[in-house]
Amino acid sequence: MMTCISAAAALSICSAMASAQWTCVRLHPANAERSFANAAVGTTQAGYATFGGVQHGGVWTGSAASWTDLSPAGATMTVVQGCTAGMQVGYAGFPTVAIHASVWSGTAASRVDLHPAGFTQSLAYSVDGPQQVGVVVAGSLSRAALWTGTAASFVNLHPAGASESRAYGVDNGVQVGSATIGGAGRAGMWSGTAASWVNLHPAGFVSSQALAIENGQQVGSVTIGGESRAALWTGTAASFVNLHPAGSAYSTAMGVGAGYQVGFASVGGAEHAVLWNSTASSFLDLHQFAPAPFVFSYATGVSSDGTNLYVSGYASNGPSLTEAIVWIRPLPGACDGVDFNHDGLFPDTQDVTDFLAVFAGGTCPTESCGDIDFNNDGLFPDTSDIDSLLSVFSGGACV
Repeated sequence: MMTCISAAAALSICSAMASAQWTCVRLHPANAERSFANAAVGTTQAGYATFGGVQHGGVWTGSAASWTDLSPAGATMTVVQGCTAGMQVGYAGFPTVAIHASVWSGTAASRVDLHPAGFTQSLAYSVDGPQQVGVVVAGSLSRAALWTGTAASFVNLHPAGASESRAYGVDNGVQVGSATIGGAGRAGMWSGTAASWVNLHPAGFVSSQALAIENGQQVGSVTIGGESRAALWTGTAASFVNLHPAGSAYSTAMGVGAGYQVGFASVGGAEHAVLWNSTASSFLDLHQFAPAPFVFSYATGVSSDGTNLYVSGYASNGPSLTEAIVWIRPLPGACDGVDFNHDGLFPDTQDVTDFLAVFAGGTCPTESCGDIDFNNDGLFPDTSDIDSLLSVFSGGACV
């Protein structure tokens, strides 16, 4: 079973193949025209929303009301592409300045310009610890870039023999991305210098790219016959695992975390957000948990806070509607969080009141409640869920 929350319906319970329950929360900020969640770390999601035709980078913590706008004063556009605990990266533009790679620490005023001298444009895509990665542009050519918090710290990761390169992900001092070698993209990884480049491209494919990395796993895509295939590596070309779901026309893995991989695949002619657990056969279509108005969906990042699994992304029904979304699933053996009504306030007795109301068959007052299987034992309605809620609410264990 899963719980899917939309602005129009308080609660919608649907059957699903997954054994755990999924909650789908719409992150779309009030008054925004479009929104996208590009990354996830713990309980935080990062991305951007469009207001009055202008892109504003920002972050959420699991609800639309939690949106924090990171656009600095005077900016003509900002986009946040990646995040880690307390830090965000992306890029910003200004009336007399080209797009510059940027790093924030939670507020618009905290923005630091990472753009190095000698380049016309720069973008940052990912951050981990003290390191940020992305790309710098000279003329029409891109170069993979590494920073440690300032423009002066810039390191050019461009491998020898490549015509172009980009760095998309970083984790624990290792960077991943792609380089164009011999006219074709090659997935690869670095360990802080251009000379450290390791080619991850597997035999039998035309091109490849690595888009994200965490805990020794790298994900991205390979291409063959003009179509992409979701890819997983563990540090070498020989470690390549084809994650492409059976029956899908094409697929791409865009994020990795907590031992899971996420991205999108063509399912029945539409692009659907998907989740893997390191094998093609573990494929789970997350679109079935998205709100009804949407036709397409994409998963961009996955993370865990030790209690829940969070998958960031967005859903769309075409050019007229695109909204940031986070899918949430309790980890096996874990209770849900105590913010049952997802109003951002906890511990709060209103969560207990709303839980009991929904448990009794009522509707969710905030239109954003979780499911009533609080202890995630697969049994509901079940009074042990009430016991578990009260225990966790008072600081006790999940029972």
